[in-house]
Amino acid sequence: MEEKGISQAVISRLPRYYRYLGELKDEGVERISSQELSELMNVTASQIRQDFNNFGGFGQQGYGYNVNYLYTEIGKILGLDKSHHLVIIGAGNLGQALANYVNFERRGFIVKGVFDINPDLFGKDLRGIKVQPLDNVVEFVKQNNIDIAVLTIPKNGAVDITQQLVKYGVKAILNFAHVDLEVPEGVIVENVHLSDSLMKLSYNINHYKKK
Repeated sequence: MEEKGISQAVISRLPRYYRYLGELKDEGVERISSQELSELMNVTASQIRQDFNNFGGFGQQGYGYNVNYLYTEIGKILGLDKSHHLVIIGAGNLGQALANYVNFERRGFIVKGVFDINPDLFGKDLRGIKVQPLDNVVEFVKQNNIDIAVLTIPKNGAVDITQQLVKYGVKAILNFAHVDLEVPEGVIVENVHLSDSLMKLSYNINHYKKK
């Protein structure tokens, strides 16, 4: 299946399609039209068809989309038919919340280790995973085929640890640290800046009030 040149805007919509289709599947819905999916998701039917056509279409004229098939195929496109091993760097409140988030495993993201520099947290149990000293992380990454690192640490430590993780095979970073990370080509960084999202909300609240 040819997927070259697909825009990030299309890719960013795929998880949302996957989530809605999963809910429909759980409700026992067997098929759905682009118009019906449009009404559920508040995305135009034309946009939905264009998005799916990037990957071959999936629909049948006069039938619509088979929900289970479409859900499975989008899961494959997103790589959710494979398991990914991840570590969480930072066992504070956010790191602990992420370690306890069961949907990671449901989507194939297996939390293998949690690390911190705070001795008071060493040995703390997070759903069967013991928090380890950060000094152990490089050897752990080497031995456990880690694909993804989740950073929930202050920005002053994020750059150095990222360099070490990438050197020993980590291919993707989910970055909650408030710093832009420079990584080699082929390594993916997804930045999650919670304060930026709040500022966007603030703008939109104020903008809405002025209308």
